[in-house]
Amino acid sequence: MPDPTAPLHESPKEADAHSAPILQGHTYDGIKEYDNPMPRWWVVVFWITVIWSVAYVPGVHFWDWIDTYGDDLAEQDAALAARKAAYEAANPTFAADAETLARFTADAGAAEAGAVTYASVCAACHGAQGEGLIGPNLADSYWIHGGSDVDIFQVLTVGVPEKGMPPWDAALSGEQRAQLIAFIRSLEGTNPPNAKEPQGELVE
Repeated sequence: MPDPTAPLHESPKEADAHSAPILQGHTYDGIKEYDNPMPRWWVVVFWITVIWSVAYVPGVHFWDWIDTYGDDLAEQDAALAARKAAYEAANPTFAADAETLARFTADAGAAEAGAVTYASVCAACHGAQGEGLIGPNLADSYWIHGGSDVDIFQVLTVGVPEKGMPPWDAALSGEQRAQLIAFIRSLEGTNPPNAKEPQGELVE
């Protein structure tokens, strides 16, 4: 027979007591520990990593079927070297030696191509006929930074920033700079009007 003294319904406080988490029985400075199991997915991932580590260690150090960091780095270096070699083969470096530049200066077609480049990037400072404006006269035989083909190519490449001449290696290819030299050589001795006074040293 039901207890006539028992309440018909549990109070909210009593209901919470029945559903309260189980305590582990551990107490740390008055703080009790609940028995909260880890989420199942976390436990599964944890055991997968444990099992994988058992295979990973011998796979790297004994069986050699898993690449080490050094192996990966060596493969990447080899791939990079292959890409670099392929690029250099497709885009050979211009050989700016005396013999190569001499072939350009002896080529009338190179001088004509250089004249087009000169008009667009050089004439504003050196004059349309090489007479010299802000920059020095290019039609005489005096040179400030050396008068050989290699010297001129170097000046075109790195520029003379302190004098306001920019480097042209990024804007002009090696062949275009060699064509410029061919055109500049064609100006020597032309004695254009309003020529600027000689600067530098005489190069014969």
